[in-house]
Amino acid sequence: MNANLKDVSKLQPVVMKQLQTVYQKNRVAHAYLFEGAKGTGKVAVMRSFVKLLLCEQPTQNVSCETCRGCRRFESGNHPNFIQIEPDGQDIKKDQMLQLIFEMNKTALEAGRKIYVLYRADRLNASAANTLLKFLEEPEGLVTAILLTEKAHAILPTIRSRSQIITFPSIPYEERVKVMIDEGLTASMAATVSMVTNDLDESLLLAKDEQFAQVRKTVLKLVEAVETNVHEAMLTVHEDWLPLLKEKEETEQALDLLLFAYRDLVAVKANSNATYTYPDFLPFYQQRALHISFEHLSNKIEAILKAKQQLHRNMNRTLLMEQLMLNLQGGYSFV
Repeated sequence: MNANLKDVSKLQPVVMKQLQTVYQKNRVAHAYLFEGAKGTGKVAVMRSFVKLLLCEQPTQNVSCETCRGCRRFESGNHPNFIQIEPDGQDIKKDQMLQLIFEMNKTALEAGRKIYVLYRADRLNASAANTLLKFLEEPEGLVTAILLTEKAHAILPTIRSRSQIITFPSIPYEERVKVMIDEGLTASMAATVSMVTNDLDESLLLAKDEQFAQVRKTVLKLVEAVETNVHEAMLTVHEDWLPLLKEKEETEQALDLLLFAYRDLVAVKANSNATYTYPDFLPFYQQRALHISFEHLSNKIEAILKAKQQLHRNMNRTLLMEQLMLNLQGGYSFV
């Protein structure tokens, strides 16, 4: 999760409270394993915790943001903080040996030394064994933070020597709220939060002109499909195909089309579901009066079939033309 997101710690209040409590009671562990799915805020919380540990003038278990320690951390120049990422596919033994060498050197700054391993599940066998020895016998005041989305891939011996901090998924409503706080419209926030659980990816999508155009085109196509097949075909050839050049782009657009019809099902069912396109609700409400659940189900099946055909490398033009005919066949006034 991007560290620029405002009040990111509010997204993981239980985790933040847990970390602030161990700091307050001076019970900071020598090793932590932050485990959770992508987009759950592990990096942002880690940075907040590390800054607190390095802060020279914390107030109520929160870093002051202004002291030399905080400033050096934010600038990426704090000598007591080291970050390790995989070198290629793995974190290698040489990286661990270099890390241990750095950790054992006399610090340029007094206080705790901290190191972070990103994608700790990528430790190869020799690197993991080297790290294990250091975890068992660190010299001085040292704290390790291991980040992973795959806790099961971490050696049990490393897990047993680390305090495990589990990051639960951030609720959809909270992700939407963060996106709105970041300046997105409620409609775009709803869409990107449905597409991905990752707040970083949501922000990137929302600021991507291509994605905004795809979203607009998908909704235009839904309107065209619900008008007549000629309008739908025209939209495919004039808007959809020129915009979506790559297979991955087409797959994403089909997913967005699928979300639109799931919205329509929810409106017809009068459910309290979250909508991918809340700005399209007036259209949904009007169309829901004239279409049966059976035909909506047929439309959704047609889109899912189109996705399967896309993976079988079916010609995209033929695929979309066939999809338009299938979507028209699934429409019926009731």
